Amino acid sequence: MAAHLPAIKALLWVLGLAPLARLVMAGVWGLWGGLGANPVELVTRSTGTWTLVCLCITLAITPLRRLTGWTWLIRLRRLCGLFAFFYGALHALTYVWFDQYFDVMAILKDIVKRPFIMMGAAAFVLMLPLAITSTQGMIRRLGRQWGRLHRLVYVVAVAAILHYAWHKSGKNDYSEVAVYAVIVAALLGSRLVTSLKRRPQLRQAGTPSAQPASEGRPRD
Repeated sequence: MAAHLPAIKALLWVLGLAPLARLVMAGVWGLWGGLGANPVELVTRSTGTWTLVCLCITLAITPLRRLTGWTWLIRLRRLCGLFAFFYGALHALTYVWFDQYFDVMAILKDIVKRPFIMMGAAAFVLMLPLAITSTQGMIRRLGRQWGRLHRLVYVVAVAAILHYAWHKSGKNDYSEVAVYAVIVAALLGSRLVTSLKRRPQLRQAGTPSAQPASEGRPRD
């Protein structure tokens, strides 16, 4: 399967950019009914949803690799994570530009006033160092610290779920966010179980219980 990795990556690029292409075509050419009566809300909701989807896919790659033994999956994780950051950046930009018109004071007041905005801002800020350190050069420079830093993705996922849940609290509609919450909880649980199982083995081997340097580093 690894021999087909370039084709798989090309397909991943197509799938990753498809949501954005759909929004552009709906906005420019009015396809699929256009962007509706409230374009800003639709774009905000769509980019936020795809951020969560990409985050869940990124988190699922390591457990899936362990279950299947397909080591080549790890080489797709960085691209999935960057797509999560890409849609998260579009989500944040839509809010800053079309909702707040780059009014810094209004944004700060909104962050303090509304917890779901605060949680969304926190998730995006935490995604920044992950995106910045995603290059091979930064991976080599940080060494073992790279794996520790990128565990922040779990914090990002929890913050994103809270952001979504608190946003939905005014509408009393938790059906969709509950699906993502269950997925993230299952993936976090899988990571915790694996760490607990590995700890006695690492103690016997006389190595630290931190994530091995080779596991967290995509080699693409």
